[in-house]
Amino acid sequence: MALKISGMGNGVDFGLGRLARLLLAVVGLLGIAVPAYAHHPSGGGISTTFLEGFLSGLGHPVIGFDHLIFVISVGLLASAVARGYWIPVAFVLTALVGTGLHVMLVSLPLVEVLISASVLVFGLLLAKLEKPNTAIMAVLAGAAGLFHGYAYGEAIIGATAVPLAAYLIGFTFIQAIVALTAYRVAGLVKGSSVERPDFLRFAGCIAIGSGMAFMAASF
Repeated sequence: MALKISGMGNGVDFGLGRLARLLLAVVGLLGIAVPAYAHHPSGGGISTTFLEGFLSGLGHPVIGFDHLIFVISVGLLASAVARGYWIPVAFVLTALVGTGLHVMLVSLPLVEVLISASVLVFGLLLAKLEKPNTAIMAVLAGAAGLFHGYAYGEAIIGATAVPLAAYLIGFTFIQAIVALTAYRVAGLVKGSSVERPDFLRFAGCIAIGSGMAFMAASF
């Protein structure tokens, strides 16, 4: 017997919405539970081979829940506006620049604070019913990418060219996959009778709470 809930459609659609919200809630709780600085996939060791660098690159944006929640937020926001693909593209490209700055020993201020602030800001954007235009969000994502990428660079300082290149490939690849997955989930929700704005606002609330927790931990 299908479960009917006002505004939510039939039982199958309710199940999809509930599953999506549950997944977001789990991510949010993990993000709050894990300190923002506890995300060095190689345990502090320097990668010495292509495989080590690649695996470290894959792990950093996922083990670091501040990064993970931000990339998910990027993908969800990309689904909500025209030509939204520019938002994750801007983030991924500037993250590479940020890592390059760290490798070249260029100093950026308040990195962890600004990473936490980026999670909070993108949560607020998700929670808003009317989104800013794509260009504004791409600029914000690009600015955030510099600091997220700078944080990624900490794990590869001192590595030679081969593991460094593999590390860049790894974290670029995983960020693209995470953002695309979030984009697709939002598309599935849109295709059901679940109200997509409600789903995005729910995701935004999780990002806001996580961002506030990350900021508290960064001081």
